[in-house]
This record gives sequence, structure tokens and C-alpha cells, in this order.
Amino acid sequence: MAIIPGGPLQPITSAQASSNGVAQTAPPAELWDRIRRGFAMPNLDTDLVRTQEQWYSSRPDYIARMTDRSRKYLFHIVEELERRNMPTELALLPFIESAFNPQAVSTAKAAGMWQFMPATGKYFELKQNAFRDDRRDVLASTRAALDYLQKLYGMFGDWHLALAAYNWGEGSVGRAIAKNQRAGLPATYLDLNMPGETRMYVPKLQAVKNIVANPQAFRTELPLIENHPYFQMVTITRDIDVELAAKLADVSVEDFKALNPSAHRPVILAAGMPQILLPWDNATVFQRNADAHTQGQYASWTVWTAPATMSASEAAKRVGMSENDFRAVNNIPPRMLLKAGSAVLAPRSARMADDVAVHIADNGQMSLAPEIVTRRTTVKARRGESVASIANRYKLPASEVAGWNKVSASSTFRAGEQVVVFLPVRVAAPRAAAASRIVATPRAAAVSRPSASKKPAPSRPVKRGGTPVRKKR
Repeated sequence: MAIIPGGPLQPITSAQASSNGVAQTAPPAELWDRIRRGFAMPNLDTDLVRTQEQWYSSRPDYIARMTDRSRKYLFHIVEELERRNMPTELALLPFIESAFNPQAVSTAKAAGMWQFMPATGKYFELKQNAFRDDRRDVLASTRAALDYLQKLYGMFGDWHLALAAYNWGEGSVGRAIAKNQRAGLPATYLDLNMPGETRMYVPKLQAVKNIVANPQAFRTELPLIENHPYFQMVTITRDIDVELAAKLADVSVEDFKALNPSAHRPVILAAGMPQILLPWDNATVFQRNADAHTQGQYASWTVWTAPATMSASEAAKRVGMSENDFRAVNNIPPRMLLKAGSAVLAPRSARMADDVAVHIADNGQMSLAPEIVTRRTTVKARRGESVASIANRYKLPASEVAGWNKVSASSTFRAGEQVVVFLPVRVAAPRAAAASRIVATPRAAAVSRPSASKKPAPSRPVKRGGTPVRKKR
């Protein structure tokens, strides 16, 4: 395996360091100082800001957890902000969005450090498939968030309005501005009518900024974060188990996942995710150990594509797993069918030993459909009714109606003859079958007649919305 550590990221030099265009005499040794030097947004001074200052400063344990978690990501974010000439206050935004938790998921399904909704993530080219979710990726999500914030600042020409749009949606902010303008009212952030969450959004960021700017004033202690890259990028050319990658790098699986949170399966597919992030000093360790790893395989998992719609138990049988293990590794809930074409993880074997192809690693999706629970029902045939007309009445394949009644598909029934059909429990029988009697013989899921699902309408960018689920951080 060719594994090449990425080139080192250099700390900012004295010539590069600036705040409001004024060159500094020496590069800061501490990252917090570097962030302070890059503050460039106008300050907000309101009672809401003071309320948020009080909230954060009265929770030192929460601040400690957030800032400690941020040490893995802050240097990269600050580098990107400075490269784009953007205010470094924006490096503090993940404190508000997710408490710097790249695994955070809101009740509205926004995900990652920067809390992207699925549609907005797709708009900003964040891949979301069965094997990775770039909304959680440290590099990709940061790039997308700064792209979005730059776009919003270009639209509104004001960082407070841009932040409101990041939270509420650009369309909502645009309409609020237009409404005030029609009424002859000012259209600043403080003047617009907006939801409570958005009204608190900028004050929260301002409060965190104020605490970072002067922690002593709030009796808060910030942990030392050196002005140096935390991680390096390493290139991989083979599929590799997450546990093995962590072992070769001599880091815990938890720390490995913290830097590579988009890989939400037990294997990393090199064709779709050819770079991983490792702590600065562990990249060389990984390369050395990987070069020496000549015994055994790198990946114990591969991808299997379902040839037809089937139950999880049938799919598990085909790939040689227990149903429970198959459901667990592929995140398949109970009472759900695996739809045809779904890409799922399966144990690597002699007949499936190759690394996963790029088109599957990049685009593989898993689609599920509810199991159809049916019940044996008998209905009376009307005069002249045939297998075909009964099948048409209940929207069933004629071949199945014929099989259930042990007749040919071209057969006709006598008037009043009892005809067996299996109908979904949740679907009421037509009025024409009012004389049907139900025999309590439920039949689950693995019907040969999967319901045809409609193709979803194409997504459009939507407002982000949602806040992270509150967890102990």
C-alpha cells in the first residue's frame, strides 16, 4: 500500500499575521491570540449578548468540553479563514452550531460541525451516500461552510445578516429585508422580524467572541491550543478497516473517528475517500506500520449489491451473516425491506476480494421500503369473474392469484366461489369485497410483489434550520 503523508501546514508567519490590515510584529504562539488578531466583524452590544455571556460564563464545564473538542479543528479553520480574508470570528461558529461535535445531528436532520441540511449539503457538493457523509467531514464541511458564508456576505454585504441567513435561510432574510424596505423601515439585523432562534444566533456568537477576547473578565480559562496544525492528511490506496487504520496509526478508534467522522461504517473505501486525517505526529507512525503490515488483509468488509428487493434475513443469508449482525452493520431498522440495487456492507470473501469500485464507493446508496404484512382473505367471485379480473380488482399479479388458488392464470371462477387473496393489512378491502371473510393468517414482508416507490422529487437548497440535539458535551 502506498501511503504518503500530506505536506505540512505551516503556522502563520509574522508577515502573514494581520488584524484589520495591520501587520503584527511576531506570529502568535497561541491559537487563541491568532484568532483575536483576526477579529473583524462589527460588535453587537445588546441585552441578548449579555444574557448569552452570562449563560456561557456560568457553565465552565461546558466551555471546557467545547474548547477541548475544538483543538482538533480550530487551526485548520483559522488557516482557511485567513486564506480567504474572512473574519476569524467565524472560526467560533461551530461552538454555536454543534459545540464542535462533527457527529452532531439536529432534530431537523442537519449534520456535522457546521450543521448542513441534506439538500444544502448536496448543493455545496458534500457527498452523502451509504458509506460516507461529507457534512461531517472536517475538510469538506469547512470548505462548504465558508463557501456558503462568503456567498451570503456577497448577497447582503453585512456579516450579521449573512449569519442570520446561514441560520434562517437566505430567502427568509431577503423577504424580511424587502418587507422592512417596503414599510420604509431600517433593514439591519436588529430591525428585522425573525424567529427567536435566529434572533439569538448572532448574540450567541458575539458572547463567545467576547469570552475569547477577554476570558479573565468572565472568570473563564481557555485551554492552551498551540498555533500549529493538529493533523496531517494521509493518502491511502487500499480499502482499510477503521480499527486497523487506528491501530497502524497508534491512536484510539475514538480519536481516529473524531478526525474522520464522515466515515460512518467500519471500513474506509479508498476509491471514495482516498485521504484520511491523522494527528500530526502519528502520520509517520501510520506509514511505517502500514509498510510493515504484510500479513493479513487491510479490509474485512466489501460491498454487496442487492439483486432484488428482499428482507434483511434473506440478504444476510446470501452474504453469510446472521440477520442481527447484518442489520447492525448496515443500520437497517426492523420491518424494513432492502430494495433492489441497494449497496450494503458484507464480509469480504474469496469471491468478493477486490477493493470496492469507485462508482460504488462514490454513489452507492441503501434504499429501504416498509415490509408489507399481508393477511389471507377470501372473497366471493361474481358471475363471470376470472383470475385476471380478481387480480385487477385488488391490484395483484394474476400469477399470484392463480398460485394461491391452485388454478391456471386463464381460469374463471363460479359465481359465489371462495377465492383466496393475500391483502396488505393496512389497506382496506374495496367495497365490492364487502362479503369477504378474514382468516387470521398474517404473512410478513417477503412478498414477491414489492410496492413500486415513486422517484423523489429533485431537492432544492433549503434553509438550514434546526439546532443540535442537546447532549451532555
